[in-house]
Amino acid sequence: MTTRIQSAVPAFALAAALGSALAMGASPAQAQEKGAEKERCYGVALAGKNDCAAGPGTTCAGTSRTDHQANAWKYVPAGTCTQTASETSPTGKGQLEPFEPKQS
Repeated sequence: MTTRIQSAVPAFALAAALGSALAMGASPAQAQEKGAEKERCYGVALAGKNDCAAGPGTTCAGTSRTDHQANAWKYVPAGTCTQTASETSPTGKGQLEPFEPKQS
């Protein structure tokens, strides 16, 4: 019985170390995604490729129904939204707020 306990201790230690390493590796990615280095950009997501909270008629990520939907947003690097092309935007570029799509 002592042999089982002794062999279980190194296995547990290895699992704990691996779990800690994986947890530390995930933290920077989460911080960068939520950090000030990204901004919501409306009107640039393709159909089904938006990030969460797309507006009326959608529930969350991946639910936009059309390309460049005016109330669907995508995270983009900060400072690039209003330089990104949008076929539905009145300015032809992404917007920092939801907008009324231009008439065709």
